[in-house]
Amino acid sequence: MGEKKLLRGSHIIAEAAVRAGCRFYFGYPITPQNELTEYMSGALASVPGGVFIQSESELAAINMVIGVSMTGKRVMTSSSSPGISLKQEGISYLAGQELPAVIVNTMRGGPGLGNIAPSQGDYFQATRGGGHGDYRTIVLAPGSGQELADFTRLAFDYADKYRIPVMILGDGMMGQMMEPVEFPDPIDLDSLPHKSWVLDGAKGRESRIIKSLILDTAAMEEHNWKLYRKHEIIEREITHVETFMIEDAYMAIVAYGTASRIAKGAVKKVREMGLKVGLIMPKTLWPFPKKFFLEAGSFITDFLVFEMSTGQMVEDVELALRGRRRVHFYGRPGGVVPTPEEIAKAVTTIYYREQIDRRD
Repeated sequence: MGEKKLLRGSHIIAEAAVRAGCRFYFGYPITPQNELTEYMSGALASVPGGVFIQSESELAAINMVIGVSMTGKRVMTSSSSPGISLKQEGISYLAGQELPAVIVNTMRGGPGLGNIAPSQGDYFQATRGGGHGDYRTIVLAPGSGQELADFTRLAFDYADKYRIPVMILGDGMMGQMMEPVEFPDPIDLDSLPHKSWVLDGAKGRESRIIKSLILDTAAMEEHNWKLYRKHEIIEREITHVETFMIEDAYMAIVAYGTASRIAKGAVKKVREMGLKVGLIMPKTLWPFPKKFFLEAGSFITDFLVFEMSTGQMVEDVELALRGRRRVHFYGRPGGVVPTPEEIAKAVTTIYYREQIDRRD
């Protein structure tokens, strides 16, 4: 491993991106992720071949990403909720053209312009593609400073391996908190796998075409099935999930990102009361760890999904459990950040109520 640094979350992602070989960043300012853009401006100026552009708009930024990705270089953009919405057409183009890129969404309260407080209301947008057409993006949900660093490197590796956009889904609190992080040594760019599909000049070879405009309907259908088959492979090969004290649990809280940190505090509190409650923290939101939840449902009877939204991940938990277990929900949308005590109170109420129902 490399050196240890104390950085805020947005700076952690930026530092990890540069160490992962990202040499191109395009973005447009929006709170609460401006610190990431600021850090990239300095970091890329200090490495050979680094290019930083503050674009004239979010649309310009994502289209610059498309252009660089076609050359095979590692490239990243970032924004916050409304800005990510503006990038959705470009993200669909990236997916349609099978181009690798990393997109960071530091979520804020919404819908609309909303506010700059941390929220988790973009789950549907991230995990369902967000733009037009049949496609997916890999969605990673770090829950700590160290995970921000580790998953940023992983995001670039996944993007290259599967030729797919990868989204790192954080929020305003994750972006601002400061934690010590151990960074791996920077990669050797020459060690990255060769990309046979890039546009790098056709001298001495057949020309290549990268496009997403396919006017022939039969060819467009086959391209969609090709993407579908790739998505199936990704679902088989990628699953990241972390647990806390679920071995003897009757109930499990399910939470990701900032919510998982709050939920862990709640679990500790209710454990002191003698309640057998654990915590499940999905780290890949797509692919969602369906198999894990199905297995956990063999011994956990109740699942409480806690989100900083009106309830979006709760649908994936219900689908994963296939109606075999009870799924409850507790949420605080719009940028409200609850305390561990508040979550512990909700857990206690549901826990005792379900115990009474089981006896009846």
